[in-house]
Amino acid sequence: MARLTREDWVDAAYRRFSDDGIAAVAVEPVARSLGATKGSFYWHFDDRRALVDAVLDRWRQLETEQLIDEVDGIADPGARLAKLFEIIGHRSTQRSGERTLYADSAAVEVREPVSAVTERRVQYLGDLLRECGVPRAEAGRRAVLLVSAIVGFQQLLASGWLPAEHPRSLVDTLYGVAMIPEGVTRPDRA
Repeated sequence: MARLTREDWVDAAYRRFSDDGIAAVAVEPVARSLGATKGSFYWHFDDRRALVDAVLDRWRQLETEQLIDEVDGIADPGARLAKLFEIIGHRSTQRSGERTLYADSAAVEVREPVSAVTERRVQYLGDLLRECGVPRAEAGRRAVLLVSAIVGFQQLLASGWLPAEHPRSLVDTLYGVAMIPEGVTRPDRA
């Protein structure tokens, strides 16, 4: 058998995270999935926490930075926002450890990296909404609401309560919430 690399371990741990959440990232099950020993693990990592950190770094890169990079080349901010929501809607139907990560973050002591990713997402979305003409304070509130809606949507999908065919409606709703014109009076305030 070829010697396993650090990336092999992170790949296997990320699969466990994607399938079963961050709590499933443990040395022995990951070693079994690789047909390896714990000694191989300790060649690359000091402890389980180092593996969890590597998994969360990959999650940040794939599910936040890569999405931002993918849409940042679009010049028109409205089109950039629409594309971002389209990508998010499509990815929401895929199994992902993120579906339980927010709920599990305190229990598995990963609140800090999860908070940092959330802050990055809210900041990016708020900046994008401001580029679309939404005033600063309102853009910040909408960004928090939109990120919360996405996380909640993922949790509803994971629970089985919400059928997976709803991503298109998610995209349309998110875009509508993001871009409500400032002069429109809400029915409950008329």
